[in-house]
Amino acid sequence: MLSVSQYQVAYGQSEVIHNLNFEIKPKEIVAIMGRNGMGKTTLMKSLMGILPSRKGSVKLDGTDLTSMKSHQRVASGVGFVPQGRMIFSTMTVKENIETGLTTVKDKKIPQDLYDLFPVLLEMKSRRGGNLSGGQQQQLAIARALASRPKLLLLDEPTEGIQPSIIREMARTLKRIRDEKGLSIIVSEQVLSFALDIADRILVLEKGDIVAEEERANVNEAKIAAYLSV
Repeated sequence: MLSVSQYQVAYGQSEVIHNLNFEIKPKEIVAIMGRNGMGKTTLMKSLMGILPSRKGSVKLDGTDLTSMKSHQRVASGVGFVPQGRMIFSTMTVKENIETGLTTVKDKKIPQDLYDLFPVLLEMKSRRGGNLSGGQQQQLAIARALASRPKLLLLDEPTEGIQPSIIREMARTLKRIRDEKGLSIIVSEQVLSFALDIADRILVLEKGDIVAEEERANVNEAKIAAYLSV
């Protein structure tokens, strides 16, 4: 579904992502793990087209995204939930989700989004800024799903969210994958969450993939060692 080849991303002269090569299979959930400052957010922003790549290619379902702008990547099937959620705080829940409809024919919010997130239906007239952190995260995911993506990118989705909500989010993401047939990439520092949802774990260290493990036979101690400061 996604193929990343010889991928480099830099801020000015400072190269942050070095010649990355990885693939994401259809309907696969992959967690990209690593400590702060190891390049996870840089990679996610670059895959979304917010940051340009210096070298290499990104292909989604055979379509080359490498030279596309962010809005073109959304139209091609990439959904993005940024770190910190970045919802529109003064707009209502309904208006927030509607901003995700710009690249699709739907003019009304599909009912299946409210089925996934019933709390958003209850609160559709409430301003986004008045929701809890967990509710805002659900809103950000619903907004991304409104564009009907093939690939969903979530950057640090558990940040600032209480454990009970994190467990609920894990169940919802697996349901999204199963019901909508999406591939999902999650950048994450919380190992328990990654183990809960991921089919495969990649560890990013200073812009390189230093470990790759299938969930079925993951070495938790090895992954945890990379995450400890």
